[in-house]
Amino acid sequence: MPMTDAATPPPAAARRTPWVELRSARFHIFLYQKMIKGASADAAPGDCVAVYDRQGALFGYGLYNPRSRIVVRMLSFGDTPVDDSFWRTALERAVTLRTNLLRLDEQTTACRLVHAEGDELSGLVVDRYADVLSIEVFSAGIWHRLDALLPVLHEVADTRHHGVQMDDDVQRLERCQAQPLYSPDMPRSVDIVENGVRFRVRFDAGHKTGFFCDQRDNRRRLAGFAGDAEVLDLCCYSGGFGLYARVLGGAREVTCVDLDEQAVEMARRNANLNQVRVNTVHADAFAYMRQMRANGRTYGVVVLDPPKLIFGRNDADDGRTRYFDLNRLAAGLVRPGGLLLTCSCSGALPRDRFVDLVIGAARQAGRQARILDLTGAAPDHPVSPRCPESAYLKAAWLRLH
Repeated sequence: MPMTDAATPPPAAARRTPWVELRSARFHIFLYQKMIKGASADAAPGDCVAVYDRQGALFGYGLYNPRSRIVVRMLSFGDTPVDDSFWRTALERAVTLRTNLLRLDEQTTACRLVHAEGDELSGLVVDRYADVLSIEVFSAGIWHRLDALLPVLHEVADTRHHGVQMDDDVQRLERCQAQPLYSPDMPRSVDIVENGVRFRVRFDAGHKTGFFCDQRDNRRRLAGFAGDAEVLDLCCYSGGFGLYARVLGGAREVTCVDLDEQAVEMARRNANLNQVRVNTVHADAFAYMRQMRANGRTYGVVVLDPPKLIFGRNDADDGRTRYFDLNRLAAGLVRPGGLLLTCSCSGALPRDRFVDLVIGAARQAGRQARILDLTGAAPDHPVSPRCPESAYLKAAWLRLH
């Protein structure tokens, strides 16, 4: 392990402790093990450390975890200290973006308040659903600071309840044990309204923070293509695209398909909330598409929004193959002249590579594709220039012949 105190600071340097010294420096939020030369003896997992470059100059401050693949998550560059004022200012800045600039309160009661690296708060994701904060933590350093951060979050967001979780895989990677935290009287679910469409967000059975706010703008745009169309919403989760197509778009028929039985039930209940009828199917998307192809069934609009299929280098080849096969099958179900909206939330899959994959899949299905647009996440999911991986969501809008 490279995390030792062997890196002695130059005699002239009065370093702030605890500290980390870099072997190589780059202006990226993630600093990996191979980039770290050493650390002070008092640097412990979860600490906020002063980061110095190889010449001994102060590089910035970040959260330290020598047990993790990401050893330092940078919070500030230069001489901006990470103190109580830093955290409050960063959280206020994140909330102000959503309320004052984006004015999201005018269109939704659900949004992402803190987008980790995109808001310069690496390891912290906060979604707001009415008066509930649903929080995901990806860093041991953030987890250790929750007692201090939660009251500030509630104050600046004007909320009452919170649920906090750290995924099992993240706990393994961070080597941090973290039981879910819930505020007193935390509700099991809450109803939200997004562009006039109603959804029930469940915190006891939902994926991630309970809902996918990142697709908000893409859902609304899809509604404009759905008028009097037959729409197939694959990997529908709680029915977001399908319900927008039916409620706002006036689709003639909507079919929502998901392998998760609880997701299908949520889509059904959300349809009832909006007093509309949609077909809900509990099935594997691969098997369902093959069956529809065998039946000669086609649709005017097909939406394919699968869960994350690539988590890292080890599963990249398998994930790309699955994306290719899904898109090949989906392309075969689009009526000539119809729309395929296909998405990927795998940050490890670059946008250009995703587009090439989708076009190749359509070609193998015997279809000619025209790219109408390439979009990403809604603007409450900002992208940091110092962390291109924060631009994780890709959405390709294709007209197929």
